Amino acid sequence: MSLWILFVRTVLIYFTVFIIMRVMGKREIGKLSTFDLVISIMIAEIAVFVIEDTAKPLMEGLFPMITLVVIQVVLAYITLKNQTVRNWFDGSPAPIIERGKLNRKEMKKQRYNLDDLMVQLRENKIHDIANVEFAYLENSGKLSVVEKTNEKQQEKQERRASDSPRIRYEGLPLPLIMDGKVQDQNLQKIGQTRFWLKNEIQQKGVTDFKDIFFCTIDHRGYLYIDKNKKKG
Repeated sequence: MSLWILFVRTVLIYFTVFIIMRVMGKREIGKLSTFDLVISIMIAEIAVFVIEDTAKPLMEGLFPMITLVVIQVVLAYITLKNQTVRNWFDGSPAPIIERGKLNRKEMKKQRYNLDDLMVQLRENKIHDIANVEFAYLENSGKLSVVEKTNEKQQEKQERRASDSPRIRYEGLPLPLIMDGKVQDQNLQKIGQTRFWLKNEIQQKGVTDFKDIFFCTIDHRGYLYIDKNKKKG
């Protein structure tokens, strides 16, 4: 009888955890945020306790599991709407290499050593750090790498630069507007103001920052704009 109870509890907990993981979203395991990972570990631990202790009522295990998934879903919705909360929970990418130079201060802050860097560069099929222009340590722990352009590509970019009066900078595309909010720190990086940005989006047919969901500028100075969907 006890084996039958254990079997039923195991099957029930399995489908419960399966449904919970589906509700939490479809992120890959390696791309879970710290918050998602903590929730997942806690749910797994509770599931084990419920299966092992057949004397414990099922609701004593199911209730905290459901509570955790409700917390995760609510906070996921809040972080979707609020960038400040999103940055607090998920963090932001850390620049490990900028313009071909190691950012030692950021490496120390992230407790990220040279061995870690070389391993992840090899995983990106890069064997010479001298070929790296930018490398960012993402929130998931993955290293995103941008290689240096060769001489011919550099010449083409320089020709385009001379042909266009637009502002340009060295680096990855920078978000200028996120969720309708202007990223003033990124405007400072390219030496521009909100007034300049306002003129640029008006040329694209947008009158208000709040009408833009996402806007970036690339190294050539071109703006990418994704507008908010109008309600109603």
